Amino acid sequence: MRIAIINGVNLGQLGTREVNIYGAQTFEEYFKELERMFPEVELTYFQSDKIEELVDALRKGQSCDGIILNPGAFTHTAIVLADTIRSISTPVIEVHISNLFGRELYRRRSVIAAHCAGFISGFGLQGYALAIHHFAD
Repeated sequence: MRIAIINGVNLGQLGTREVNIYGAQTFEEYFKELERMFPEVELTYFQSDKIEELVDALRKGQSCDGIILNPGAFTHTAIVLADTIRSISTPVIEVHISNLFGRELYRRRSVIAAHCAGFISGFGLQGYALAIHHFAD
């Protein structure tokens, strides 16, 4: 089984950005934990702050069995990501580290979620493991 993890804008700053919300661990550190937790799953990881690169990564993810996408702040505005998800056959699970519904009003709307196979929010980095469990089952 192959799963692509794609992180969007500002997620390259995990571990230093708003640690009270996102935690002190970098995603690269957590990714190593995921690889240890799921040795039977081939995981790939990509992060970009550029919307065009995220679109390309989603299209490349079609060769995988599943895609985990945390678009960051693009969640609320990037219709192009929603359109890309609609155009591919690989299932996508949208993951967010923080609970979007416990934050500012403008963060409580995802233009992407309706086009995804599932939505996980508020479980910290463990949300990625929950998504992998779904695909692995």
